[in-house]
Amino acid sequence: MRRDQPRWEDRFLTRRDLLCRGGMGMGALALTGLVGDAFGDATRSAGNLDSPLAPRQPHFAAKAKRVIHLFLNGGPSHVDTFDHKPALDKYHGQELPESMHLVTERRTGAVMRSPFKFQRYGQSGIEVSEIFSHVGECIDDVAVIRSMQTDVPNHVPSILLMNCGDSRLSRPSVGSWATYGLGSVNQNLPGFVAMRPGGYPGNGGAQNWQAGFLPGAYQGTYIDTRNTQIEKLIENTTNQRVSNADQSRQLELLRELNEGHRQERDKNEQIEARIQSFELASRMQLEAAEAFDVNREPESIRRMYGEGAEARQCLIARRLVERGVRFVQAWIGSDWDHHQNLEEGHRGLARQCDQAIAALLKDLKQQGMLDDTLVIWGGEFGRTPTVELPMGLPNNTKGKGRDHNNHGFTMWLAGGGVKGGYVHGATDEFGFAAVEKKVHVHDLHATILHLLGFDHTKLTYRHASRDFRLTDVYGEVVKELIA
Repeated sequence: MRRDQPRWEDRFLTRRDLLCRGGMGMGALALTGLVGDAFGDATRSAGNLDSPLAPRQPHFAAKAKRVIHLFLNGGPSHVDTFDHKPALDKYHGQELPESMHLVTERRTGAVMRSPFKFQRYGQSGIEVSEIFSHVGECIDDVAVIRSMQTDVPNHVPSILLMNCGDSRLSRPSVGSWATYGLGSVNQNLPGFVAMRPGGYPGNGGAQNWQAGFLPGAYQGTYIDTRNTQIEKLIENTTNQRVSNADQSRQLELLRELNEGHRQERDKNEQIEARIQSFELASRMQLEAAEAFDVNREPESIRRMYGEGAEARQCLIARRLVERGVRFVQAWIGSDWDHHQNLEEGHRGLARQCDQAIAALLKDLKQQGMLDDTLVIWGGEFGRTPTVELPMGLPNNTKGKGRDHNNHGFTMWLAGGGVKGGYVHGATDEFGFAAVEKKVHVHDLHATILHLLGFDHTKLTYRHASRDFRLTDVYGEVVKELIA
């Protein structure tokens, strides 16, 4: 801008601004004389701060550069997927030993066998249920954790603990922490994306991808993947009324107005978060439509992933991390909470996602990305080896289901520096509780951050006069999982 041109601030000067500037003029002059050049230097430095999503280096060399979290909301049954228990066949219909009666959310009865057959896969010979046979073909790239534990057998606190590190209070999500620590290598896409078909989940909703007390730039960008048309999947990415040149000039003016508004209000965090959200939205116009359009993939790749929302989510996840998105969470399956008709429910949901998840692992490997992309699979807890007794509740009138189980369940990791073809820990012979090499959710989070190159005790954020971290005051890195 030339010196003979009026400043944009003067063009938008309000009566209130005029009074404030006139009344505070002498005080400002006196203040300038007191603080000298230091004040100006600080102001200039603040104006040149990097984007909050600028790439940053971790504490040490990372094994994983990005994360794809496949979250199975509702709690899939470990004894029907990746933790085969022959004792369930032997004791089917019988009561558990008295010593095995652990606390469950609802009343359960006798032992119930798994309705699914298990088979050994790969050179590692790890047993996998028939409903995840495609994933079984990739098992040599997978580290199965059969000794997971969480705190309570209730959905909302367990989901929040898994996604945010705390079961009760509003805390930043794992994806927000990862993006806060590493930034993003693509400034035209969000650093953290959360995908789920059909709107926000009832169990915690948007809290599961929130930034909490971290700056708003680190919150997850939610995408409803039931929409197949790009115009609906990512709305308002193209301007039908204004040319690109005119829109660029409008955006530049808007940026200057936002900056002035922010400076006048002492860089208020909420205003800062709002401005960053809008600026990200404008930058997404450059790349979002292309990144989310799976039709740009070769037909052979789309066929490999299969049909349906889960297939689209897995393929979009690969496209996003390929373009520099740091953390992608895909909610897989509508609800794995099968208190009744578990055979029908689990088989149906697995049919929707098994092929797609295996295709994601194979695709990442073919692209040379699996080595530094960490893939996480699992829900908020497992399910009981005993049948849940019908109690007249809407979700259990027919029986043949399992109750929530926080004492022992299974998750698995693949790629990103983990030890493939490896089984960590074990539950008891019935699969009720973890008994060997127990892994709490806090330990899992510590391990994820370690693979991303962070000491989980040092990745902190100052809030309310305390240095907070994802793992609170808990967590140990599970070193046996690391290759």
